[in-house]
Amino acid sequence: MPQIVELLASPVHRFEGRPSDGPAPAPPGELAEAVTIRAGLGIVGDRYFNKPPHRDASVTLISQESLPPGAGLVAVRRNVLVAGLAVDELVGRVLTLDSGDGPVRLRVHSKAHPCAWMDVTVGPGAWKGLRGKGGIRCEPLDDGILRVGEVTATVD
Repeated sequence: MPQIVELLASPVHRFEGRPSDGPAPAPPGELAEAVTIRAGLGIVGDRYFNKPPHRDASVTLISQESLPPGAGLVAVRRNVLVAGLAVDELVGRVLTLDSGDGPVRLRVHSKAHPCAWMDVTVGPGAWKGLRGKGGIRCEPLDDGILRVGEVTATVD
């Protein structure tokens, strides 16, 4: 069964400036056991919540299988880390996730391409290695809650 491994809702951008300068410090509590999703707006408390240029990409997902061992959301700055679900193939589809509090539909608009920061935060060669499997950018279609743990996933 697929799982939500980690959830991240960060109020700040940490990857600004040059990658060689390193990321800004992480704010406390950006990794969460549960996040609240609002239709058309994103994840409550996240830096992209209710930002018009990001509404089609306000929730991002990446598969744990795409990452090297030990890498997680703090390194790649996606919102949802899933295991057992190949998300990179879902562009143009609607992914529904239910972690126990009801279904949350996510319209997958595009791939989330990796950037040069990945070589700093994940490890040398990660930028190139994550091409084509850097995750997806989604628009939430429902209000709801996602939690760490087992998740039912369907694709329309």
